[in-house]
Amino acid sequence: MSNKPKEVEPFKNIKDIEKIKQYLKGKDNLRDYTIFTVGINVGLRAGDLLALRWSDVLEGNRIKKTAYIIEEKTKKGKDIEFNKSSREALQAFKDTFDSVDLDDYIFTSRKGNEHLQVRSLHRIINDVVKELKIKGNYGTHSLRKTFGYHRYNNGIQLETLQKIFNHSTQSMTLKYIGITKEVIQDAYNSVNL
Repeated sequence: MSNKPKEVEPFKNIKDIEKIKQYLKGKDNLRDYTIFTVGINVGLRAGDLLALRWSDVLEGNRIKKTAYIIEEKTKKGKDIEFNKSSREALQAFKDTFDSVDLDDYIFTSRKGNEHLQVRSLHRIINDVVKELKIKGNYGTHSLRKTFGYHRYNNGIQLETLQKIFNHSTQSMTLKYIGITKEVIQDAYNSVNL
C-alpha cells in the first residue's frame, strides 16, 4: 500500500457548497465565508488567495471586477475576474470594518496583521466538512478545483481552463479538476451501437 497522500477533490455537489456557505454565514464568520466564496469563484491557489490585499480588490469604496496579481508559485502576472458572488462576499466583508487600510491583507490571521496561513485554511475546511458530515477528501486545493470543475461542467473550453490554471496539458487539467473517470465513463456510455 502506498503512503502517497490522497488527492483532494473539488466540491462537486452544489448542495454541499450551499450548505458550507450557509454554515459559515450562520457562524457569523464572514472572513471564512468570503475566503470560501472567493476561492471557489476565482480559482486562485490558496497562497495567492490568502495574500490578497484590499488594494488588489478595491476601487474607491467598491470591489473591482478585475484585479492584476503576481502569482506566488509562477511569479507570472495574471488578471483575475471577480464574478457577482465573489464581489458581493468581498463587499459584505469589507462593510464589516469601519475603514480598511489598502495595504492590509483581506484575510488576516486572528493572531496579528499577517494573512491567514494555508495550513490554517486547510484546518478550517476540514473542520467544516467534518462538522457538516460531507464525505470526501478536501483541502485548500478543493477551492481551486471546485472553480475548475464547475466551469468545465458549465461549458468553459478545456483550453481556457488549462490557461487559467497554467497547466502544460489538457489531461493534467482534467485530472486536476477530478473529471478523468467521468469523461472516460461518458465516452463509453454516450454511444450505444
